[in-house]
Amino acid sequence: MGYKKLVRFEELKSFPNVLEFPQHIKGGWKDHFHNPNPITLELACGKGEYATGLAQLYSDRNFIGVDLKGNRIWVGAKKALQNNLVNVAFLRTEIDQVTDYFAENEVSEIWITFPDPQLRISKARKRLTHPKFLRLYKQFLHPGGFIHLKTDSPTLYGFTKKVIAQYGCTVHDDLDDVYKEVRMPAELKIKTHYESLDIAQSRRVHYLCFSLPEQIPGVEKDKELKEQLKHEETGTD
Repeated sequence: MGYKKLVRFEELKSFPNVLEFPQHIKGGWKDHFHNPNPITLELACGKGEYATGLAQLYSDRNFIGVDLKGNRIWVGAKKALQNNLVNVAFLRTEIDQVTDYFAENEVSEIWITFPDPQLRISKARKRLTHPKFLRLYKQFLHPGGFIHLKTDSPTLYGFTKKVIAQYGCTVHDDLDDVYKEVRMPAELKIKTHYESLDIAQSRRVHYLCFSLPEQIPGVEKDKELKEQLKHEETGTD
């Protein structure tokens, strides 16, 4: 590990807005923020551009960026401190362990911005909009709470639309090309580091906003989804 990363990891320990694998925080975020304002998560937040950007737009809400990589979290946490953004925090943990840190109905919204699209079918279960993760979000997301996906990956966009349709989710917004919108909401104008890279080389940014059903189908449905993806990949019936 480089010296710069070591310095950042050490500095993170002193940041009041960073919690690394905290114990006993579940159900207690209102105490951390010193208010009961609604909480929005940015999952796989990287450098936290959306957590900090949204915090600047909405001072009456609390925002938490979640990621495992402390070196990236340092960037967003440092910016938040420098700009006195008291309504933003960062949680260092694995995304599949996120239910350890949030109680039932404790989160109002989720943003998933430019995550790894996990392009190989064999990696589909790692996509953050896979039903496996939706069932996790269901455990702490307020009923009717929005999940926002912003991505430049046509594969992840199409996959998520398929999941929404097959698992009974409700679509609230579906933009195939965000920057063609005449009146683009302020929150969609926030750009992440990965958006600027245009890794998918699609020259297009997709956006979906949806909410979860009262009950999400179980793993048997996931097996059907997996087989369908395989058939589409091979072109077989």
